[in-house]
Amino acid sequence: MNHPTGQLASKHTTAIPIVIIGAMFFIFGLVSWVNAILIPYFKIACELTHFESYFVTFAFYIAYLILSIPSAFLLKKLGYKRGMVYGFFCMAIGSLLFIPAALTRTYGIFLTGLFIIGTGLTILQSSANPYITIVGPIESAAKRISIMGICNKFAGIISPLIFAAAVLRVTDSELFTLLDSGTLDTITKNELLDELIRRVIPPYAILSVLLFCFGLFVRYSVLPDLNPEESNKEETGKMGKKSVFQFPYLILGALALFFHVGTQVIAIDTIIGYAGSMGMNLLEAKVFPSYTLTATILGYLLGILLIPKYISQTKALQICCISGFILSLGIIFINHPITIFGHSANLSIWFLCALGFPNSLIYAGIWPLSIHGLGRFTKIGSSLLIMGLCGNGIMPVLYGYLADHWGVQNAYWLLIPGYIYLIFFATYGYKMHSWPVVIKRKYDYF
Repeated sequence: MNHPTGQLASKHTTAIPIVIIGAMFFIFGLVSWVNAILIPYFKIACELTHFESYFVTFAFYIAYLILSIPSAFLLKKLGYKRGMVYGFFCMAIGSLLFIPAALTRTYGIFLTGLFIIGTGLTILQSSANPYITIVGPIESAAKRISIMGICNKFAGIISPLIFAAAVLRVTDSELFTLLDSGTLDTITKNELLDELIRRVIPPYAILSVLLFCFGLFVRYSVLPDLNPEESNKEETGKMGKKSVFQFPYLILGALALFFHVGTQVIAIDTIIGYAGSMGMNLLEAKVFPSYTLTATILGYLLGILLIPKYISQTKALQICCISGFILSLGIIFINHPITIFGHSANLSIWFLCALGFPNSLIYAGIWPLSIHGLGRFTKIGSSLLIMGLCGNGIMPVLYGYLADHWGVQNAYWLLIPGYIYLIFFATYGYKMHSWPVVIKRKYDYF
């Protein structure tokens, strides 16, 4: 079924796809935001440095860079719906790899499993993001993406808590202290670490079954297979485009997504380690990603209420980028002890939590501004944007390197250039419909 946007005008026919895609984004959140607690967990159980531990996100998200273009060709051959099914099956296989990884306590096998899960997510994101963008009017795409974001981030709030409930024990504070004391002999220490890491087997075995079942559900669901070339037609004046590289706002948007998701994942996946630098153990610090994601959901709710009735999605993007830059300065420069929600910590960690609020609407603003009017280039353009999501994997690794050498607070300087570029895109870059002469001549060769 190939439906132009106009054919999906009724609320009923639009609501069904939105509900199904919303369930998919919830699953995306369950699978991806658990990395926030996997990082410190693997750091302890596999005896890693900061730098090594952040390869959790690198292995998971680098699939977006490597496989986004191949996934576009896969979706072109299979269609969005069948592509989604294969994406879920791929994630189920990656989850199963956690079983041999845990039995042997081999970090490399864990990373392989995470890469395969990321591969499945690449296929799913390459289909789900453009799908939700074009299933209704492009002017309200930010509102629909915000709804998807709530599903994703709500899953992100409960995901680390579910994982912690499944693998952590009340007595683990004493265990972590004992492991860190240096008083254990090698055999005893390895036995304790083996027991600790094998706790991941039950939750990931269950996750694998759930992913496989949801793939079957999508296969036999009533989800229509949209044709993006019909639903997102090229605008007048762009019909003569011969290459996807002739859309500057698309290329700049992919880079904007790189910086956005990178700064967002740093705010979430590094916060437990940052809390640890303030003397909190893993059992106490595990709730901080949920604080950040709660702030993100509040931002989404505000976006749903205001966009596009009271404020355009472009203006919301600009406000959020500037706010993110200001909060980043607070993370770096504020050093004041404070107790909030029973946590005694540096005030700067609450700026890091608050960063979730402006981050909520940045993604929702970038995507429609970058994909509009691509016409027959929609699928390949969507894949280029998905490639930008590799920022989730690269920037945390850079943060881990800086944390090892500069300290965990000073490493947040990495946020500054990211938000500077986002401000550029939100105010000027999205309006670039042609390259400067020098760049244009280079891209004419592609």
